[in-house]
Amino acid sequence: MAPTDESGQTTPHTTPTGTTPPPRPPAEGAARPTARMPRWLPRAMVLALALVAAFQFGSWAFHQVTGLLVNILIAFFLALAIEPAVSRMAARGMRRGFATFLVFLGLTVAVAGFVTLLGSMLAGQIIKMVEGFPEYLDSVIHWVNAKFHTELRRVDIQEGLLHSDWLRKYAQNGAAGVLDVSTQVLGGLFQMLTIGLFSFYFAADGPRLRRALCSVLPPARQAEVLRAWEIAVDKTGGYLYSRSLMALVSGVAHYVLLQALGVPYAPVLGVWVGLVSQFIPTIGTYLAGALPMLIAFTVNPWYALWVLVFVVVYQQFENYMLQPKLTAKTVDIHPAVAFGSVIAGTALLGAVGALIAIPAVATLQAFLGAYVKRYAVTDDPRVHGHRTRTPAPALRTRVRRLWAAEPARTQEPGAARQESGTAAAVAGTRAAETGGAAVAEEGATGE
Repeated sequence: MAPTDESGQTTPHTTPTGTTPPPRPPAEGAARPTARMPRWLPRAMVLALALVAAFQFGSWAFHQVTGLLVNILIAFFLALAIEPAVSRMAARGMRRGFATFLVFLGLTVAVAGFVTLLGSMLAGQIIKMVEGFPEYLDSVIHWVNAKFHTELRRVDIQEGLLHSDWLRKYAQNGAAGVLDVSTQVLGGLFQMLTIGLFSFYFAADGPRLRRALCSVLPPARQAEVLRAWEIAVDKTGGYLYSRSLMALVSGVAHYVLLQALGVPYAPVLGVWVGLVSQFIPTIGTYLAGALPMLIAFTVNPWYALWVLVFVVVYQQFENYMLQPKLTAKTVDIHPAVAFGSVIAGTALLGAVGALIAIPAVATLQAFLGAYVKRYAVTDDPRVHGHRTRTPAPALRTRVRRLWAAEPARTQEPGAARQESGTAAAVAGTRAAETGGAAVAEEGATGE
């Protein structure tokens, strides 16, 4: 029977040493005590789920408005580009909204006129190519028959082409894709309208926008924001100015070539080459040169080769002679940095990033340049790319040194024997002196 205390409760058994034994595990049928959940755990789980839901919603919302944000970014840089013209007209007493309207009206008329001329040119050339297609086909068939000794006929090729499965499938896919093309055209027009409205508001309400932005910043930060804004306006305007000037030079040069070759629509093609090659980075030159080559090929196949050679040569002249001089005065950015910024902008935002990459990098470089401390460069030849090397001795000097060192090497064994003999003689003298001193001491002792 277990011992009990005065209150009637059973006292635990004690070991002989006086310590309490560990509690026994509960029996098979006995109910085990349940562990209680910490009070902070439900709150932490709810908070984690709320954060995950907020992140998912934010990511979904950001992907939904990515197109709008890109359009706003394009509109902002377009407003920065026309800011100098609007500000100059507003400084003369014109209302800022009306000045912005006049600038946009001029741009719209210029773009519409260019698109109209280009469309009429393309339509005329397409009609001409369709009408002259039988003649081209006959010339190709005659060349193939003469070269490979075949008996091809145009009627057989036309019938085979008209009754081919490839043409039927292409016509079906083209008919099905008309709706997609119409949707893309309407989407592009809506995007252009959105960009135009936002850029108009940014340019017309530029001072109000700057005041609203500076009202939430301390005075020290306000000065930095206004300074960055002015730098962005200067660099974007300078970029467009330099590109427009290079487009003018390129257009005039290609117009002269096409007019000399007798290619039709030379003025419109010159404008096309100038605008596309300058305002579409990286691949704009090849896209611009493809259309004049195609139209020159309809006149004479050799003219297309001449246009290709001229495009390549002019591109090298522009890259190494014209562009560095113009961009050094307007954008002031290294060509390698410009090329890298275009690649990075294309990877981030596609064609839009390629267009705004150079003015954005130029603005950032000019803004950060005021905070970078620069030091005077030491007058060291290595700064200019000249490496300092110790002049090697001439061949005659090396031969003399080797000739002078050879007798010394041959005399080394005799000199070594002479030195060893001298050392032995010195040792013998010392031993004799020591022996004589010992004999003298013994004689003194005997006496």
